[in-house]
Amino acid sequence: MTLEQFALTDQVAIVTAAGRGIGAGIAVQFAQAGADVVIAARTSEQLAEVKAQVESAGQTAVVVAADLAEPGFGEILVSHALESFGRVDTVVNNLGGTMPRAFGDTSRASFERALAFNVGTAYELTQAALDPLLVSPNASVINIASVAGIMASRAMSSYGTAKAAMISLTRQLAQELAPKVRVNAIAPGFIETSATEMVTTSQEMRDTAIANTPMRRFGQPDDIANAALYLASPAASFVTGVLLPVHGGAENPVLNFPLPDL
Repeated sequence: MTLEQFALTDQVAIVTAAGRGIGAGIAVQFAQAGADVVIAARTSEQLAEVKAQVESAGQTAVVVAADLAEPGFGEILVSHALESFGRVDTVVNNLGGTMPRAFGDTSRASFERALAFNVGTAYELTQAALDPLLVSPNASVINIASVAGIMASRAMSSYGTAKAAMISLTRQLAQELAPKVRVNAIAPGFIETSATEMVTTSQEMRDTAIANTPMRRFGQPDDIANAALYLASPAASFVTGVLLPVHGGAENPVLNFPLPDL
């Protein structure tokens, strides 16, 4: 049956930064499709709420409250998955984020932290999960990149470069891990979450961003979760090395930071 191709029955996913927003949406969507999940973030209270939603869908969530920027977190998450479920089928590298900052005000150390936080963590977790992924019948890695990795704008030299590196890592690993593990990325546009409240609570910025989005609305976490479900499911069994933009049709940044010319 067609719908069965989108099911994740009896599968196990690890989702980072799953306490809210996109990560939470993906974890709950996967559970509704039949998967058990290991969810990780820093805030226990947020993870508890997501765990409750997963359980209401009839699935199991293992909560790991930790600083995922610390080296070694990948092995910890994989160990939890194997101890609880005995397998790993999907890894969702959702951890990331860097505040906008002018290039002249961005130190080398700050730039390197952005690379480590956005793409280094994805590298580490994917490598830690490689052995169980290689024996899964439906192994998939999904990297949550950003349109900032394909659309240049001011104040995004570190974040945009880091997300571009994540897109490149996706393509490299898709080649190296084929045919046993599919590796794809999603490039969200402007998604309405608690992390974007600075824009969504300003009527002027909100109106500008929506006007610059052809679909005339902000994206929602479920828009990204739906894309992730497709990429994780057997329906995408012939899809690897792909960047899937989910940005409402925007071909340019919907907001530009008003940095003056140097």
